Amino acid sequence: MATRQATFLRTLIRDFSLSAAVAGFIATVISYAGPLVIIFQAAKAANLPDAVLSSWVWAISIGSGVLGIVLSLRLKVPLVIAWSAPGSALLVASLPGVSLNQAVGAYLLSSLLILLVGLSGAFDRIIGRLPAAISAAMLAGILFSFGTQLFVSVKEKPLLVLAMFAAYLLGKRLLPRYAVMAVLVTGCSIALATGEMNASALVIGFATPVWITPEFSWHATLNIALPLVMVALTGQFVPGIAVLRNDGYGTPASPIIASSALGTVLLAPFGCHGLNLAAITAAICSGRESHEDPGRRYVAGVVGGLFYLLLGLFGATLVSLFSAFPRELVAALAGLALFAAIAGALAGSMAVAEDREAALITFLVTASGMSLLGLSAAFWGLIFGLAAHLLLGVHRPRAQARPGLLALDEEAAPMRPGEIRRQAPGAERNA
Repeated sequence: MATRQATFLRTLIRDFSLSAAVAGFIATVISYAGPLVIIFQAAKAANLPDAVLSSWVWAISIGSGVLGIVLSLRLKVPLVIAWSAPGSALLVASLPGVSLNQAVGAYLLSSLLILLVGLSGAFDRIIGRLPAAISAAMLAGILFSFGTQLFVSVKEKPLLVLAMFAAYLLGKRLLPRYAVMAVLVTGCSIALATGEMNASALVIGFATPVWITPEFSWHATLNIALPLVMVALTGQFVPGIAVLRNDGYGTPASPIIASSALGTVLLAPFGCHGLNLAAITAAICSGRESHEDPGRRYVAGVVGGLFYLLLGLFGATLVSLFSAFPRELVAALAGLALFAAIAGALAGSMAVAEDREAALITFLVTASGMSLLGLSAAFWGLIFGLAAHLLLGVHRPRAQARPGLLALDEEAAPMRPGEIRRQAPGAERNA
């Protein structure tokens, strides 16, 4: 064992590069600058004590760090493991309706289901059967309120929110990778300059894990566990694996999914709601900016994991830091950090012409925040959307299209692999 560890260390030192280390650091900072804000919103919505929130931050940070380091070293791939941002957004609406113990039970159940998917190797088959447009529409509906809350906050703090919005646009224009970081720096600077930051709330302290005994209920299973599984598989692992494939890594998905789910099972009693493969931040570590040699980019995943561990140990400090922020700053930061996710989900929901109406129904139901029979809008959005997909997708004679409509519909929707589109009358067919 000692010999193997020494070999890993020598290899890591040999492959180390400053560019990869910087990429890992940036990916970690962006994770804390954006998705962590959503967890604070979920905790506030459920009136969780600071001790529980600190334990939650500790659990997701330690889990992300350990998994990122171990998987990156073992697979020699820049793997960034993080907590589920869409899952966190789901909890903002769901946590107030269940007890903390029931929520932890739902975390355990969802992670066990994901673990079975990972161990069975059925990930690709399951994803192939789920309508991607409906999954994307549900995700867009969950995230929708975060985007709108950004502009609602303008009324209360116009200078602060508009300056953060301007920083985001300039950042996306000049340095897209650092746009969210620029938003955070701008918001904190203005809050300090105008005296809107409560510095007295800041404390320096280590996180203390808090054990939460899980309880299981059908209500929490339907409202939290099943949507978490859906969001994790379709909204996190699918784009995360796509990022790796795009950068030339053929790493199988099963060990990554199984390891992430197992980490969640172990840490769920301390508040961890879900660990998964990152996508947006993973692209920073797996691209050429990290290193020209793809075989040496795994260092970014290792360095990123080390920073996760360091920040996770100071979970109490992070909790106090975000508690000192003005409420509008947190809302604006969360909305701007999720812009890319919202845009991607909306684009994915409308990408398939045949599923647009079903996806629209899913989006509207989920975004409405409706609650029926004690079940959340995300659950009903999925049910309504799947029902519409099945009913509208039943094979029936194709009606004669009116002139111009077919071209408009087809032009708006991208071609799928293997799809052959009907030509307008008189158009020449390719062999």
